[in-house]
Amino acid sequence: MAKARGLGRGLSSLIPEKVAPQDNVGTMRRNVESVPLEQISANPYQPRRHFAEEGLHELADSIRTHGVIQPVLLRAVPGGFQLVAGERRVRAARIAGLAEIPAVVKDITDREAIELALVENLQRSDLNPMEESQSYNRLIEEFQWTQEEIGVRVGKSRSHIANYLRLLQLEPTIQEMLAQQSITVAHAKALLSVDGPKRMTLAGRCAAEGWTVKQLEAAIKRGDVPVPPKPREDVHLKTVEAGLRRRFGTRVTLRGDSTKGRIEIPYRSLDELERLLSLLEDQNGGSPSGGFVV
Repeated sequence: MAKARGLGRGLSSLIPEKVAPQDNVGTMRRNVESVPLEQISANPYQPRRHFAEEGLHELADSIRTHGVIQPVLLRAVPGGFQLVAGERRVRAARIAGLAEIPAVVKDITDREAIELALVENLQRSDLNPMEESQSYNRLIEEFQWTQEEIGVRVGKSRSHIANYLRLLQLEPTIQEMLAQQSITVAHAKALLSVDGPKRMTLAGRCAAEGWTVKQLEAAIKRGDVPVPPKPREDVHLKTVEAGLRRRFGTRVTLRGDSTKGRIEIPYRSLDELERLLSLLEDQNGGSPSGGFVV
């Protein structure tokens, strides 16, 4: 078995598994302090890029009821503190309206901060497939960890690590499909057996038509993947779509035809959602339930 490093145990060696905000005599538990959220800056080494809004609000509801069960890990920087681990808790605590959060403050180098951020997310399965692949690759390229060492640290088999590293061989467009979970890792493994433009065609149809892995494997085995004819654009719908984009100030998409379909309005933050809901209320006389999909 590969020799374990100090960071191999992840965060358990630095912070307790659970902590109550106060003990029976009203003082903070040893090594845990309450830090104002406004003094905490984001971790620039955070490998995770996608935070589901619904999950954050569920965690915020739990924090309102039970408080923050496990402290976050910080390091002191000029002007305040920098987050090392626990970004979901910090984001949810802000949503919950907390002013402070329990934290452990440690002297941690840049290198250790990067390794801890990577290992914490990998151990907790908090990353999408491409974030996971890129994290493994970063541990290998920047810190010279072996696949065996990574497996020991995060509780994964060497074959799992190797399979995820192979995902980096896919075209950027297919990698984005994986990140958005339009296709699965099992789909991607099948696509790796295909070379050239055909792989892009297969991936696109797989995502658009919701193929199962067996359907994809059957298409690969046939070796003949006809490209479906491109549907004719409805000029009227395109005009309506352009008007909606100007109205809402975001990339509104119309899916369907003149008889049925849906309107998709994406948002990337709580503030943007509230802005869109306000516009919808104005559009629909005070009610945001006018058939829109947000």
